[in-house]
Amino acid sequence: MIVARDLTVRRGGRDVVRDAGFALRPGELTAICGPNGAGKSSLLAALAALLPFEGEALLAERPIAAIPARERARAIGFLPQRAEAAWDVSVRTLVELGRLPWRSVPGRLARASREADRAAVDAALAAMELADLADRPVSNLSGGERARAFMARVLAGEPDWILADEPLASLDLAHQQRLAACLADQARRGRGVVVVMHDLAAAMNHADRVLVLDRGRVVGDGAPLSTLTEALIGRVWQVEAHWLGEPGRRALAFGQGA
Repeated sequence: MIVARDLTVRRGGRDVVRDAGFALRPGELTAICGPNGAGKSSLLAALAALLPFEGEALLAERPIAAIPARERARAIGFLPQRAEAAWDVSVRTLVELGRLPWRSVPGRLARASREADRAAVDAALAAMELADLADRPVSNLSGGERARAFMARVLAGEPDWILADEPLASLDLAHQQRLAACLADQARRGRGVVVVMHDLAAAMNHADRVLVLDRGRVVGDGAPLSTLTEALIGRVWQVEAHWLGEPGRRALAFGQGA
């Protein structure tokens, strides 16, 4: 489990996350939702020990920040909101970087990968529908293709936990649906999946659990159907919203008389 107790993140002299407390379980897809500036990205980065914080963040009862970096990289795959490639490498080479925590000699990408590496990379490319683009330079990809390539890099590492910051944001509708289904499948296989989402309908239809943040505080935590109520959406996002459709295929309508 990942457990947070009284977790507070300060940035620019103010608390962007305040006294957050929750326990995340493997085998679940948890969506972190909230309006802009609610603290979602800061909370996710703190759970990956990428931002300093006060309070506790534990992985399997161990302080996450105290876990050696390589061991932590094997356990937690983190996808930032704006992932960048330092060099213009091929898609396959980018995805192979996800295997570095498992290699005995990090950084030696010119050496032949072990069978486990090749299998993991091929599976990640297939999952993100990038096998046909494996030899293309990353600079030649569209924004959505690039986002899928960085997601494939995370998947190739086969981490116990996937922490992804708005992975659906730059994708077209079809690939949003496929990636959301892929992440849900990763959770069904026993991984913990934590995803920052702005699309409340996607959270309702794909997540097992939702954490709602508002001005740095957790104001909702539970199953999507009982947490993402019209009343809470109105209070936090300050819009009038109505759920339409059946469970698993719900959509939001906005405005008077929707």
